Amino acid sequence: MSQLNKGVFIDRDDTISRDVHYCSRPEDFELLPKAAAGIKLLNQEGFKVVVITNQSGIARGYFTEDMLNKIHQKMVDELAKSGANVDAIFFCPHHPDDNCECRKPKPKLAHQAIEQLLIDPQQSFTIGDRLMDVELAKAIGCKSVMIPSEPGKTELRKSSISPDYIASDLVSAAKWIIQQSEKQQASLNSRRSQK
Repeated sequence: MSQLNKGVFIDRDDTISRDVHYCSRPEDFELLPKAAAGIKLLNQEGFKVVVITNQSGIARGYFTEDMLNKIHQKMVDELAKSGANVDAIFFCPHHPDDNCECRKPKPKLAHQAIEQLLIDPQQSFTIGDRLMDVELAKAIGCKSVMIPSEPGKTELRKSSISPDYIASDLVSAAKWIIQQSEKQQASLNSRRSQK
């Protein structure tokens, strides 16, 4: 297990960037104020940072995969200006009615990331603004942090499931994750020393 990486699976819209209705051009993409700083903290602690996002605008004909790649290149470039980095970006291009296997909260994209980046789910976390990100965490066996958007707050009030932690922004989410990871590591080291 020690060779595996710890990871953080982060939603894009309303978590890393402002949720522009079906963001279809790079110029409409805007990072949230503390997004880069939060991701940089995770980078510094050795987490693999993976963006997993549902982008049904492709199926709806609002933008193409090529345009989405340009939007994501802008995200990568903007993060890099602050010394932050994402290790991979996975997106579902399908319509919700397609009943595909890759649309969150289904775990297919997370499983692909786990396999490609050698991530240990038990040492990992999700961050998102909606309950689907919490459901994704449960599906892959990791802890969840929610930075609730307005729709997310409504979902939370109505739901019986809840995240492991509620944060105000990506920096507070990252700090909590780092704290939890350190506790996990200390517990692991303690168990090893007792053997």
